[in-house]
Amino acid sequence: MFESLSDKLDFALKAIRGQHKLTEDNVNEALTEVRRALLDADVNFGVVKKFIDDVKEKSLGLEVKGNVLPGQLMIKLIHDELVSLMGSSKSDLAVASPAPTIVMVAGLQGSGKTTFCGKLAYSLKKKGRQPLLVACDIYRPAAVDQLKMLGQSMSLPVFSKEGAKPAEIAAEALAYAKKYGRDTVIVDTAGRLTIDEEMMQEVADLRELLKPHEILFVCDAMTGQDAVNTAQAFHDRLELSGVVLTKLDGDTRGGAALSIRAVLGKPIKYVGIGEKIDQLEPFYPERIASRILGMGDIVTLVEKAQAQIDEKEAERLEEKLKKNEFSFEDFLDQMKLIKKMGSLRDLLGMLPGVDKALRGVQIDDKAFGRVEAIILSMTREERQNPRLLNGSRRKRIASGSGTSIQDVNRLIKQFEDMQKMMRNMTKGKMANMMGNRMPNLPTGMRR
Repeated sequence: MFESLSDKLDFALKAIRGQHKLTEDNVNEALTEVRRALLDADVNFGVVKKFIDDVKEKSLGLEVKGNVLPGQLMIKLIHDELVSLMGSSKSDLAVASPAPTIVMVAGLQGSGKTTFCGKLAYSLKKKGRQPLLVACDIYRPAAVDQLKMLGQSMSLPVFSKEGAKPAEIAAEALAYAKKYGRDTVIVDTAGRLTIDEEMMQEVADLRELLKPHEILFVCDAMTGQDAVNTAQAFHDRLELSGVVLTKLDGDTRGGAALSIRAVLGKPIKYVGIGEKIDQLEPFYPERIASRILGMGDIVTLVEKAQAQIDEKEAERLEEKLKKNEFSFEDFLDQMKLIKKMGSLRDLLGMLPGVDKALRGVQIDDKAFGRVEAIILSMTREERQNPRLLNGSRRKRIASGSGTSIQDVNRLIKQFEDMQKMMRNMTKGKMANMMGNRMPNLPTGMRR
């Protein structure tokens, strides 16, 4: 996420890190490079100019106190300005009273509109809401079928009507939602490859008919400033309430994320971080700014862990650890939880400094599969009591898992080391770790 921008900002701030105080000369030198980095990331020129002017104004005349270094102070100033630029705080989805809340989703074809509709419905269902998906994109081949498949995968209803116009479909869908108690109506509208008057008029008519509580513009984060220009055209006709950035898991330049709120004055509400139905996150400006500057994102990492492990499971595992009964079966269970949290590369990138350290290093997510194959090739008795794993058993496990004896030996050694570490932990430290509910990451994940 934002790797290119992160590298360039890191380079821009290198010169000032070795200084003992902030001066007009070293601030100007650093900000010249920051300006270049932002423009290379396709951030809007006007946005860049204001950003640089604001940072410069706040940095000059600022006294460096105590043990704070000039480089640290400059990073703090840039971090705060990035947060301000992207919206300062998370913006929640509107909730209408009385229900239903109507969410209209607009954007160009190929931006990920339909997929976002499914992801949003999934996220709301997990929170106890009762969403209804509405297929108003009647032009793109298979758009309706795609939405139906997404709804089916989540056991959620999808309203469509063959041969009907979008306005008719939307009106009947709204009546359906009120009749059957669906509290959120998510309307997928038609997109085109470029903006055209016919498309804009159609979504404008839908807006007048539905009077939605949210009008979300979905844009591809990899398109940079073009996405901002397109969003502005939609905003002029629809009065958008928010923006959704998709494909943020790719090599995003950063232009859209850093420009769109400043230009439109509307918040980024969600970001898509992958193709899977659960890979949608609320947009937290502070967390994104931290990741851009290589400061990690521990809060999101902990939240991902908390979403996968409940309190009873944490207490059960802590009790096993105290009694030295942590087995390969428990290890396997934790690995499965980590896999549910997402890509190992993305998870490690949320740790401060790790993203930069791993830049250019290929992380092998398939290593999970190899470890899982080794453990599943053990008998239940062997998983419960690793001391049984003699030479002949290890040879059989290697053969059964399609790995080498060295791979098996390495995993067993890592497991034993982990057991020793856990035995040495005090009760207080273990309680604190399980309070954070952070699963243990298996090592050996690099190719």
